[in-house]
Amino acid sequence: MQGGGFEKAFDDEAAVRLRRVIGKLARSMNESASSEELTPTQASVLGVVVARGPIRISAVAELEGVNPTMLSRVMGVLEQKGLIRRSSATSDLRGVVAEATDAGREKSRRILERRTATLRAVVERLPPETVAALVDALPALEELTAAFAERRPTLAREG
Repeated sequence: MQGGGFEKAFDDEAAVRLRRVIGKLARSMNESASSEELTPTQASVLGVVVARGPIRISAVAELEGVNPTMLSRVMGVLEQKGLIRRSSATSDLRGVVAEATDAGREKSRRILERRTATLRAVVERLPPETVAALVDALPALEELTAAFAERRPTLAREG
């Protein structure tokens, strides 16, 4: 237990509400991937490769929380579409790394821009006090995200 009053401030009901809201927001943001002819998982994997590449496939699997078989299929589709390329890791020939192509970086940029534009358009319709509350909540949400990453030892080391 951390901090006094933890049970009152964040009980099971609050946890369920937060989980639902995060899920709904994620699904709403993922709609932008379909306009780029990618599934949400493909878009997410591409985004990780663009942001962190060249990156080991095993690190992508851990970051995305997907099993290696599924990731292999996703990577195959991304490679077939010319969005990434896979190669042997130079330090360990058994390892495979992925790197985004120019087309992959461009597609990822379009997805991010569309997500940002969609989010801004929705937020701009909210009352000013709600917008202020969202901005005030950002540090707490960023800390929550970091706490999830720390639960996975490899991710905590990679940053």
